[in-house]
Amino acid sequence: MNVGARSAAWLKLWDGIPANGQGALWMLLGGLLFSCMSMGIKFLGEGMDSFQIAFLRTVFGFIVILPFALRHGVGALRTNVIKLHIARAFVGISAMLSIFYAITHLPLADAVALTFTRPLFLILLAVLFLGEKVRWRRWSATVAGFLGVLVMVQSQAHFELASVVALFGALMVASVSVFLKKLSVTEAPTTMMFYFGLFASIVSAIPAAVVWVPPSLEDLAILVFLACFGSGANFCAIRAFSVGEATAVAPFDYTRLIFSGILGYLVFAEIPNPEMVFGAGIIVASSLYIIRREAGLGKKKPIVPES
Repeated sequence: MNVGARSAAWLKLWDGIPANGQGALWMLLGGLLFSCMSMGIKFLGEGMDSFQIAFLRTVFGFIVILPFALRHGVGALRTNVIKLHIARAFVGISAMLSIFYAITHLPLADAVALTFTRPLFLILLAVLFLGEKVRWRRWSATVAGFLGVLVMVQSQAHFELASVVALFGALMVASVSVFLKKLSVTEAPTTMMFYFGLFASIVSAIPAAVVWVPPSLEDLAILVFLACFGSGANFCAIRAFSVGEATAVAPFDYTRLIFSGILGYLVFAEIPNPEMVFGAGIIVASSLYIIRREAGLGKKKPIVPES
């Protein structure tokens, strides 16, 4: 079988996956990339303020996406929803600053676990602003996944400033998901990433200037990798929410806890306790249930309501 035939076979296999199943797979890949990015943020946070990290991450990410966004010319970036792009940038950079702050001031597992309160926010936002109907099975699976997060966190997540900031970041990330769903009706993924990089760089430059310290060559090298991982993860998230329902694909981001645990063990020699393993099992079980149910239903790609 030649390369063309193999590619056609893979495309046929991919097209046979239900819309929410495709969204789930995009979310899984995005979760892995986000976990790698979090690991790099933890390294940088030892000598650099989270505001500066967020600014540099946004700028480098903008540089990474620029060739892809401009490959069809500047005209391809025309948009009729510039206000939505600006609003998404403000919400997105607020989420990034909050989560970066939490990662640099809390143990990595605690920070990641606290951000996973966002599906509760997301379900409410999706029902209110996206008009999605959530039935009891998806509610139950999502709640089960959140209970798994609670089992993992236990008493480790103390409600200090960093924990409150992490929860605020979770709310902002849920809000970003709503913006992505609305923007994906008319905008291409690269267009959304271009405008986010542009406006977020401008907004984050203000607080970064206050705490600026000259980055070393090692810091810059890590930031380049963060930009690649972050841009790739954002692309995966955009694809996930554009092909599947927000409340269907969001639970699969729970697997980021698994990826974070593996990376924490390999890089930071962190050994998860039995409670963390049990909680992770609940999360994986609930996610597998959802993808199996979606595959069984064989749902078609959803029609996204126009705003």
